[in-house]
Amino acid sequence: MNAGNSNIINDARAAVQRRDGALAHRLLAELPESEMPWLLLAQACNLLGNLLGEEAALQRLLALEPRNLPALILSGELKARMGDDRAANSFFQAALNQAATIPTVPTAFHPMLNRARDFIGQVQVKFEQHLIDGLKQAGLARDGRIGTAVDMLLGRKQLYLQQPSSFYFPGLPQRQFYERDEFLWLTEIEAAVPEMQAELRAVLADGNDFAPYVEANADRPLAANPLMNDPKWGAYYFWRNGAIVPENSARCPITMQALTYAPMPMIDQRSPIALWSLLKPVTHIQPHHGLLNTRLICHIPLIVPHSCAIRVGNETRSWREGEALIFDDSFEHEAWNKSGDTRVILLFEIWRPEITLEERAALTAIFETINNYHGVPEDAG
Repeated sequence: MNAGNSNIINDARAAVQRRDGALAHRLLAELPESEMPWLLLAQACNLLGNLLGEEAALQRLLALEPRNLPALILSGELKARMGDDRAANSFFQAALNQAATIPTVPTAFHPMLNRARDFIGQVQVKFEQHLIDGLKQAGLARDGRIGTAVDMLLGRKQLYLQQPSSFYFPGLPQRQFYERDEFLWLTEIEAAVPEMQAELRAVLADGNDFAPYVEANADRPLAANPLMNDPKWGAYYFWRNGAIVPENSARCPITMQALTYAPMPMIDQRSPIALWSLLKPVTHIQPHHGLLNTRLICHIPLIVPHSCAIRVGNETRSWREGEALIFDDSFEHEAWNKSGDTRVILLFEIWRPEITLEERAALTAIFETINNYHGVPEDAG
């Protein structure tokens, strides 16, 4: 660039700073396109109220530098003035994404980026209301899977997928929770809840802690679980790694009888697994994934204080005493007891209903063969 053109650009910049858009535009018109400072030209057009000229200048700059932060912000502001919310939202989101990649964003851009965030939030509210109105006009409710889809579309919920830590079986539906009425055999188990609660109270009356749910194994590295060897998350097993725990099962015959109704896997050294899972006051089971996606976990809530809940994927549910809760633990999940009382549930695993009898037999053979070579994988919570 020759000295003359540099002087023109400096004079035009000074004119823009004085908000003299006409002079800046006249000066820049003397430059060849190859040396045009497109952002400065867009600013001059902005001062003149020349929307089309401003848009053309910003488009030329973005064609050369698609992630130019000032051009993205100004394009968003221009589209907002033109009443094109969707285009403005796109440019503002691109600007925010680009800003996130810059270690230190210049302070001058902070107010503009804040305006971009505010605009995106306002558009989100308008879009959400538009969706709700559309559903109402169609006679539909925002609940169930439709509600979840809308929440993910709006960014209110994150997408989670099965991520078992040990074994993945393909082709199964990505369902976080299952409903009680899908399993007719649950009626028999739920009917036994009062008697199972009586057995539980008798055991708790002994005053002994349950064994920690997550226990260290000298033959394995320690799991990174803050509740390792901690009885705040306790376990009282009836079936453990495919074998009955004689003392506990003999003491709780009603619970053992109730478990016979469940289609629990029968896999040497692995299944069934059935236990009372105890969570003491103000205890949080951190997010984690289960071993397999070939099973579902069933909870029969026996003692449920307030402020207790479980999150599976992007859905959180509270336990209700005596009402089964069924979920796929291969999704990221966590649980908490924020109350001052202890929570206890009966926990056991069942085959996923979508897996055929033939597939169950094959999976049983696979798991038992793995056991013979690698041993049983650790469930570290």
